[in-house]
Amino acid sequence: MTAEHTPLVAALRELRVRTGLSLAALAERTAYSKSSWERYLNGKTLPPRQAVQELCRVADEPAGRPLALWEIAESDWSGRASVLAPAAGEPRPTPPEAERSRDRGGRRGRKARLMVVLASVYALLAGGAALVFFLLAARDAADGERLPASAPYSLAPQCHGAACEGRDPMRLICGIGPDTLTTYRTATGAHVELRYSPKCGASWARTWGTRIGDRVEVTAGGPTHGVSIGTEDDTETYVYTGMAEARPGSTVRACFRPASADGERECVEARVAEAATTARPPSPT
Repeated sequence: MTAEHTPLVAALRELRVRTGLSLAALAERTAYSKSSWERYLNGKTLPPRQAVQELCRVADEPAGRPLALWEIAESDWSGRASVLAPAAGEPRPTPPEAERSRDRGGRRGRKARLMVVLASVYALLAGGAALVFFLLAARDAADGERLPASAPYSLAPQCHGAACEGRDPMRLICGIGPDTLTTYRTATGAHVELRYSPKCGASWARTWGTRIGDRVEVTAGGPTHGVSIGTEDDTETYVYTGMAEARPGSTVRACFRPASADGERECVEARVAEAATTARPPSPT
């Protein structure tokens, strides 16, 4: 696998583990065979875009982030990355393999701006190696299948407690198997999810389905950390707040501020180490 392909495989592994399905069961719920999924999840071949979308559907997860990773991997796989970014002073190459790929898929005319955005997404994920832990072996619940274990990066969290305050949970590798404290759907249709990492001793919020100008803030009784939705690309994937120090018994609170001037702030709370499966009603401010 290339460096561009690895984050996609990690994300697909995460989704597959989340479904709790065996490869055979996954094949029954999608248009792709068990052997195909084995190749996709082991990085032996690049899955079709539709396969990524179907896995997101089965896992009941937004497709924005996995599809962004697929775009990066696909451009490298087909050779289009070299077409978009030639070496300085050199003529722009057009590899025959890239030409064949464009002819087969009808992908001619992709915007270079999209590649820049996707490269930024990859840099964010790869920089902290937050997703690579999903390359660890995952035993199939039904068939006893085991996928190869390989982790080229350190998977240890990079902060704990107060040292995590305000920092990125993905870059600091706190997003490894976090607890989901609660998930809340706002009046605008956006989702806000409170997460907690016992290993990092910190909590944060992630949001998706948002609009430009929306803002989410989180606190666990100390400083408040927020993130604003600034671009169209932000609206199509997960966006994370900074972390707040938390421990068992802490109450974590997230507030959603919609972009619209007449929209009311909505807040949700959850208690660490308690099974928070429902959200409090919105609390207008």
